Amino acid sequence: MSRMRQLAVLTSSLALAAGGLVLTTGSAHAASCSQSYLPLQDSACQPGALNPDVTQSTIDSTICVPGYSSSIRPSTSYTNALKVKQIAEYGYSDTSTADYEEDHLIPLSLGGNPTSEQNLWPEPRYDVGGYTSTDKDTVEYKLYKAVCAGTIELAPAQNAIATDWTTALAAVGLS
Repeated sequence: MSRMRQLAVLTSSLALAAGGLVLTTGSAHAASCSQSYLPLQDSACQPGALNPDVTQSTIDSTICVPGYSSSIRPSTSYTNALKVKQIAEYGYSDTSTADYEEDHLIPLSLGGNPTSEQNLWPEPRYDVGGYTSTDKDTVEYKLYKAVCAGTIELAPAQNAIATDWTTALAAVGLS
């Protein structure tokens, strides 16, 4: 892992642990975002952002209520426009929006900010390094179920998925 990536991950982890709402300062995006971290996002561009309404003490009235994520999901007109912009920022040669999911790094089901550009990124739907967007969805669901069951707390789940979703389950002791 490069020194820059390690610093970005550490910064994101510390900010999440401190309960920050936005995990970086300054511009939401660098001049360009790197594809070199795929299947992960470029954390310099999308470090993650939290929804201030979701905390460990509010999960029973927010994320653990059926339909919660649907109730706060941004419109497709918003996410589709953002997807086009971010596909260009990542320099993807495939510019077909159908090949990407405008994904919440920290999912809505784990208290991710619904509209922050720091929490949304154009995740390829196709296989990248042995992973697809469906694999991330599976990780999100397992973390969500564990948080709502009281198996793990919210902040460690948020931190794990924001740091590296491919290792998030192991990081919190789930498989």
